Amino acid sequence: MILFENVRFLDTTLRDGEQTPGVALTSSDKVTIATRLDELGVDVIEAGSAITSEGERESIRAVVAQDLNAEICSYCRIMKPDVDFALACDVDSIHLVAPVSDLHISVKLKKDRETVRQMAVETTEYAKEHGLIVELSGEDASRADLDFLKSIYNDGIDAGADRLCFCDTVGLLVPERTELIFKDLCSAVKAPLSIHCHNDFGLGTANTIAALRGGAQQAHVTINGIGERSGNTALEEVVMTIEWLYKCKTGINTKEIFKTSRLVSRLTGIPVAPNKSLIGGNAFTHEAGIHVHGLLADTSTYEPIRPEVLGRERKIVLGKHAGKSSVTLAVKEMGFEVDDTHLHEILNRVKELGDHGKKVTDADLQTITETVLNIQREAKVILEEYTVVSGNRVTPTASVKLRVDGKEVVEAGTGDGPVDAAFASIKKAISGIADVQLEEYHVDAISGGTDALVEVLVKLSKDGKMVTSRGSRTDIVMASVEAVLNGINRLI
Repeated sequence: MILFENVRFLDTTLRDGEQTPGVALTSSDKVTIATRLDELGVDVIEAGSAITSEGERESIRAVVAQDLNAEICSYCRIMKPDVDFALACDVDSIHLVAPVSDLHISVKLKKDRETVRQMAVETTEYAKEHGLIVELSGEDASRADLDFLKSIYNDGIDAGADRLCFCDTVGLLVPERTELIFKDLCSAVKAPLSIHCHNDFGLGTANTIAALRGGAQQAHVTINGIGERSGNTALEEVVMTIEWLYKCKTGINTKEIFKTSRLVSRLTGIPVAPNKSLIGGNAFTHEAGIHVHGLLADTSTYEPIRPEVLGRERKIVLGKHAGKSSVTLAVKEMGFEVDDTHLHEILNRVKELGDHGKKVTDADLQTITETVLNIQREAKVILEEYTVVSGNRVTPTASVKLRVDGKEVVEAGTGDGPVDAAFASIKKAISGIADVQLEEYHVDAISGGTDALVEVLVKLSKDGKMVTSRGSRTDIVMASVEAVLNGINRLI
């Protein structure tokens, strides 16, 4: 398993995030994500493709200017102008991609093998002459003739390529074949090999691990597995598979994984599926009483690893399946001590909400517990009034008057809509006491008609701690404000 101990990670989140439909990262977004990737311990950050536009070049230059520990890379085609634009951004390296399957060569490029070989060699030589590290990549390698692939790799090495990459461009590999291919390639070429997998059949992680077992020394990954179509291999899955299943160190700061995941999700606007492995909302969430009973005895009964390893917390969700163990643990984590009588009453109220199809939020449980224990607690943040202005020719704007720790605070904000603007104004108003992030937002109509009662569920975070809360009104903006303030008061 010594191979796993030398694994490097090339992260393509910044480029592949923008290749995902509907995503356009700003220069500031890229700098923020790149900085976090560097803190995570990623070896190479592919910051974008310099040939794309001046805006893209500006963002790559902004990332380079951060002087990070990671090597900063630009994606390039086998064309000298691509290299020139990368040089203008002062990157350390280029990911030089040459189509190698006959399908891509003849149909996409409308060229022949020898022309592509010559272009790859000449562009590699040009980049090396100008001081760049070159990773020569075979696009659609999984459908290429392996003898041709080996020959173009070896020609690339002779031209000065520092690393090579095998791209499973449309995710057609299976793990058994992947390992055999890499054992063959590693014996045929004398340069470090990388694996770049797409997840079209859900095998991205399995194929990446198989390639590393076969001798690959670097894995191309993205945070949350984002990328075009079904995405790319997820960094978190590869890292934790190596660390926990193969018992080898990767050099990645795993405690930063969840925080990085949430940051990328928020900035790209791509939500993480609740059942996503390791970083999904449900990965360390438990409801069934029998499971929680086991967790109280030993967390390994229903968890493969401790959530703290990923920088996250265990969460107990309460509903009609809740048992005494669930409620005991959830209430204890809130800082309450209850006797059997109080516990029985809290459990009954929780089940009653669950039987009516309600999700019992953290704010709900706190309210139920405080009511049963007869605890009177004054909210730190109280809404005095709010105003929103929106329309097809008006920038959505909101103003709020809050009482924060007894002091009146008035703030205004703009957003993509009235709800977004309202949250922006609330966030400004409480900035003096807390930095709260809106992680998830869901709205459902409880009744029909234009005057329908709507229920808003939100997930908020502060300093790594997360809570859920709800608001129910006929006014969707007010329901949203109510949900956010309930959550804020729970967090602070």
